[in-house]
Amino acid sequence: MKNVLKHYGLFALLTFSFSVSFGQTQNSRAADSVICDFEARVKAYAGEREEIERSIRPIPKQASPRQIAEHKAAFLKAVQKSRSGLKQGAIFTPAIAAYFKRVIAIELDATQKAELRKEVIEAENKAVAIRVDYPYPESQEILEMPATLLLVLPQLPKQLKYRFVGRHMLLVDRENALIVDYVTNAVP
Repeated sequence: MKNVLKHYGLFALLTFSFSVSFGQTQNSRAADSVICDFEARVKAYAGEREEIERSIRPIPKQASPRQIAEHKAAFLKAVQKSRSGLKQGAIFTPAIAAYFKRVIAIELDATQKAELRKEVIEAENKAVAIRVDYPYPESQEILEMPATLLLVLPQLPKQLKYRFVGRHMLLVDRENALIVDYVTNAVP
């Protein structure tokens, strides 16, 4: 009888270990799939905006401030035109947004969450219209992503960066300050 109980105990332990391992593997695969989807979407945006930038007249080597501003405005309008009709969620799909919210909630301890909430509340960027394909106003404070999160979130192509406005996380084009997409209530 003891041998039978030993075998049942061993069987139960192995079954539990396998089910925990299998569950973690499935969660890991799901996260990998979400990350791959996100990376493909941001790479597609980066590739599209690079094509647009190559298609507009380049800035002369000895450009005046006016010429630089005109080039920046033309580039912004061209990117906005190519993305017309896109809404929130084109890059941050519901699955990707849920993944980002989960990572932010898990990676920050209670003190870091409190500090981040305080920073986003005190930031002078309340006038930023959080809309896809709207420029982030130059006059508004820029609240960057904490380094601890940058280490765990998917890396972005050089053309993009993460930002916070209020409790929302934005994906912003570095050169033309265009809000490419955003996640609502990302700050726990």
